[in-house]
Amino acid sequence: MSSSLLSESYTWDPRPYYPLVSAIKRYWKPSWKDGLTLVFTHGTGFGKEHWEPTIDDLVDIIEQQSSKIKIREIWSIDAPNHGDSAILNEEKLQWGYEPTFQWGEYGRSIHSFLTGRGRTLLGSTLEGKVVGNFDFSSHTLVGIGHSVGAVALLLGLDFAPSIESLFASMICVEPMIMDPSVILTTNSGKLAQASDSRRDIWPSREDAYKTLKARKMWKVWDDRVLKIFVETGLRPLPTLDYPDIKEGVTLKCSRKQEAAVYRDSHGYSTVYRGFRCYASRVRIHLCYGTIHDYIPAENIEDVLKNAIGGTQNLASFGYIEGVGHTAPHQNPRKVAEKILECLNVDARALGSKL
Repeated sequence: MSSSLLSESYTWDPRPYYPLVSAIKRYWKPSWKDGLTLVFTHGTGFGKEHWEPTIDDLVDIIEQQSSKIKIREIWSIDAPNHGDSAILNEEKLQWGYEPTFQWGEYGRSIHSFLTGRGRTLLGSTLEGKVVGNFDFSSHTLVGIGHSVGAVALLLGLDFAPSIESLFASMICVEPMIMDPSVILTTNSGKLAQASDSRRDIWPSREDAYKTLKARKMWKVWDDRVLKIFVETGLRPLPTLDYPDIKEGVTLKCSRKQEAAVYRDSHGYSTVYRGFRCYASRVRIHLCYGTIHDYIPAENIEDVLKNAIGGTQNLASFGYIEGVGHTAPHQNPRKVAEKILECLNVDARALGSKL
């Protein structure tokens, strides 16, 4: 993370209103007084810290260009079964969240944090000092989500009290929005099977880095992101899943929980069928990579034609050159450039309201 940005980790505890806690992280500069509050959400198998290179590059570009876009603060939120959240919720996730984890749970976690129905603890443990909740009622939010995280942002709009008035827009990067019949017959089962069988134990973080760096999926990642994954996405053994293995490291988001996310069809279905309604409630920017390694081009065309009813119903639509589904991991700077492009579109459209 850039030395010019300050950061603080918190634990959001919404109990007794909701059983799963969330690990969250705030980034800011002392000189930031007003402007937009950016809220980042991540994809399956990843974590809140994976956005940090994109955040660094976005702040750098804004300052280099002397952009009129101002930032007040930045937040990144772990899904309840990912990252530090997964450790905090480890026992609870064993009951009712396997073999399927609904994406709406992530949306509900986002909603509860933004509405302040719970308490905020300092640090990434449940033993942290209780601090005052952050009041977002006077903030202008922009949600920025990748893959499942983008869908979770939209699903968060469905809970009461409404939070849509807080958002100037949502920027969806490679969102997992597809015709439910396509998902059910092709992707979800294969992805769940792949998660169930993937390697998830390494002798050390160093060994994990070397092994992943040599593999096809990971070797195209920006090295900053891969190092962050190894540092923040792994945990020491033993765990509840591996109580008898005393040495080495494993995934914070377990194989079972990653597979459980892929098995949910409700999240896909809800957003695909209601996409035009979501777009009538909040401005949506839709961004895909030009490499269709995961979401086929014909599925993107289907979303534009049938789910959203044409690009005129979006705040903007565009592509990020030279990246695939893991765009924020492959080229954080290009993703940052696209985010700034979307923010500039909002500024022109909303003017003083932004």
